[in-house]
Amino acid sequence: MEDKLKKIEELEAEMLSSSFWDDKNKAQAVLKQIAEMKAEIAGAGKYEKGDAIMTIFSGAGGDDAEDFSRILFEMYSKFCEKKGWSYKILDENENDHGGYRNITLEIAGKNVYGDLKGESGVHRLVRLSPFNAKNLRQTSFSLVEVVPKIEKDNTINILESDLKIELSKAGGPGGQNVNKRETAVRIIHIPTNISVRTTSERSQAQNKEKAMQILKGKLYAREQEEKITKEKGLFISKTTSIDWGNQIRSYVFHPYKMIKDHRTGVETSNIDKVLNGELDDFIEAEKKLI
Repeated sequence: MEDKLKKIEELEAEMLSSSFWDDKNKAQAVLKQIAEMKAEIAGAGKYEKGDAIMTIFSGAGGDDAEDFSRILFEMYSKFCEKKGWSYKILDENENDHGGYRNITLEIAGKNVYGDLKGESGVHRLVRLSPFNAKNLRQTSFSLVEVVPKIEKDNTINILESDLKIELSKAGGPGGQNVNKRETAVRIIHIPTNISVRTTSERSQAQNKEKAMQILKGKLYAREQEEKITKEKGLFISKTTSIDWGNQIRSYVFHPYKMIKDHRTGVETSNIDKVLNGELDDFIEAEKKLI
């Protein structure tokens, strides 16, 4: 964002030159470039200050990975409480040990997406496994995905023909009404294979509306990633494997205690503080990279 603002200043300064219009084609190209960058900044600013949808997926590591997803959920829920944000569980797939195969939250408050979007990526845990009879060291992984909550946005068009909608009975809390009727909705965006499922609302129509909001957020985040990739001349795989070599942050409980972000270099040995929701040092450093 800062780079774009600086570039706009440079181009606008160039426009003040008496010879700017000597080459009309070049001048029009500059004007178009300025307009596009200003539109991008305006488009990103309206989501930065808004709400977000966070999904935590378990990866390699079996029960440990699913327990790690629970640990991350609790860490982020405590962070939300400290920030004065509220959250609501939209969908959860819990195992027999209280861990999560995946869990999706809607987080509401000031600057939620802007603060949390840098948390997206693979997180790695190293500890003595409570699920191993020999108490051996175990490495496990979870993926955190954060997208903006998008309610009404005419710039994000989704064709009905590109959607596959599946209905099912919603499990978990909600009473007999939820469990007996097919209120849970899964929407699959066929061109990208992005899948969204919601179970939090009491009616099928409400869950479909909520799922569409999440889908729009995922498509927006994907579009932004592609723009950044193109601008920087990078290649980013569309399918991130939730295992070795992809982690953005490591949480080491054994043989020493350390939580380290591999992008920013921010680290701390006070793991209890971080797991209790003290994430500001990590997040402020992330925001400088984006």
